[in-house]
Amino acid sequence: MRPPFPGMDPWLEHPTIWPDVHNRLIAAIADVVVPMVDPRYFVGVESRMVLYPSADDPRGARPDLAITRGQIDAPMPPPEGGGGVAVAQAVEAGVEVVEVDLPVREEAIEETYLEIRDTRSHLLVTVLEVLSPSNKSRGRGREAYLAKRDEVLETQTNLVEIDLLRDGEATPTTPLIRSHYRVLVSRSVGRPRAQVFAWNLRAPLPDIPIPLLPGDAEPTLPLNTTLHDLIDRARFFRRLDYEKSPYPPLSEPDAAWANAIVTSPRPA
Repeated sequence: MRPPFPGMDPWLEHPTIWPDVHNRLIAAIADVVVPMVDPRYFVGVESRMVLYPSADDPRGARPDLAITRGQIDAPMPPPEGGGGVAVAQAVEAGVEVVEVDLPVREEAIEETYLEIRDTRSHLLVTVLEVLSPSNKSRGRGREAYLAKRDEVLETQTNLVEIDLLRDGEATPTTPLIRSHYRVLVSRSVGRPRAQVFAWNLRAPLPDIPIPLLPGDAEPTLPLNTTLHDLIDRARFFRRLDYEKSPYPPLSEPDAAWANAIVTSPRPA
């Protein structure tokens, strides 16, 4: 059984697990929304290649150097299978062989998002995004996402943007909302005005309206229930190391609160 967090489990935010959470959450949201908008609309799961921080380091970079030290005054043994003569000759007294990793800040992976379209005309009505670390970290990934976001905001398409990551820079709004988590709901009618649902770690995730064409009732996405049901189905809590601090780190009061939850007795 998962730890009884009322809302977000901060251990899910680690870059090594978030890509899986992200894509499964998109699919789970689609499953919830489809019966709410049928038959007038259909929900498509779309994908794109994005730049993503490397999983080798939570901050998005591989280690700069890996140094192998041997007997400096003796040749290194050749590797198995031959081909080691040149290496053995190169390692002489006072010489080190240094293995290095080139800095690879980002890697391309496939991420998913949702499109809600009119069933008859296939008109794109609403785009629903769940943000990834690349969307919130300075670099090409964020620039590409913000460019796409601007394109949507310049059309008659609604935008729902779900941000369940404490790390990184929030996407721009005026004023900029300071909170752990937020959801932007931007209706094509009424722009540039939009709604931001903002909350912090200890609160449940809110129910979110899903805007459609003007005049149509907006279904409500139970985001908290959708996330918790997914965590239970996918058994994400089995993969999380609750003995380590979450990434990014929590404040001292929030860390004490979270640790009390994960260390409390609960059924297996």
